[in-house]
Amino acid sequence: MAWNVKSTRMPVIFVGHGSPMNAIEDNASSRAWKRLGEEIPRPSVILSISAHWETRGTKVTGMAKPRTIYDFWGFPDTLYKMKYPAAGSPALAKLVAKQLVGIGVGLDTEWGLDHGTWIVLARMYPRADIPVVQLSLDYTVPGQKHFEIGKSLAELRERGVLILGSGNIVHNLGMMQLSEGGYDWAIEFDEMIKRLLIEGKDATIIDYEALPRSHLPIPTPEHFLPLLYIIGAKHPSDRLRFVAENIVYGSVSMRCAVFE
Repeated sequence: MAWNVKSTRMPVIFVGHGSPMNAIEDNASSRAWKRLGEEIPRPSVILSISAHWETRGTKVTGMAKPRTIYDFWGFPDTLYKMKYPAAGSPALAKLVAKQLVGIGVGLDTEWGLDHGTWIVLARMYPRADIPVVQLSLDYTVPGQKHFEIGKSLAELRERGVLILGSGNIVHNLGMMQLSEGGYDWAIEFDEMIKRLLIEGKDATIIDYEALPRSHLPIPTPEHFLPLLYIIGAKHPSDRLRFVAENIVYGSVSMRCAVFE
């Protein structure tokens, strides 16, 4: 194995990543991510499931040096000059493929680290000195399959792997506003998911399309799906805490849930 196996189980984390500007702005979310990186055990390697890598079938990055991807437009030059030069981990990529042998995971050498991954890690681990691998979202399968993949990956936590899901529980860019606070429906949905997480009602979360007015907070599923991997990878003995709970732009939840 190409990394040091930890004696303690690593947490699993869902992060509401929001705007790419969180990589350079000092705000509640960026400060929470920084504290989180300081509080949790240091991982040997990171496996990130980002809302911004959707594929037909499941893929995992297998390159030794993943590129920093700027998959956003119209932001300040400062963002486009940022690099997150973390190494990859072909060893972890192969192990992930082995863990998920039943679904046939493809090794990818073209993608890299998209902004759902690197803007968060730039705050948690600014030295970029922990190897990072990304797992894609297969847009052709239902929520239950995403949950099951997370469950299959859970034992990696015992090997020093930090599993990070990066998306947003509420993500409706078409209804963004500049005023403070969130729409009533955004607040209600975010709070409902919080309650379901606390109560361990995984099946209800997996069947998110049946939740009341889910079409508003989840107009498209890619930002919600990483949460299903995280609840799949949690352990019955885990303690749940929330390190960020705010809603920005009216319709984007920045909730960050940590199972540890």
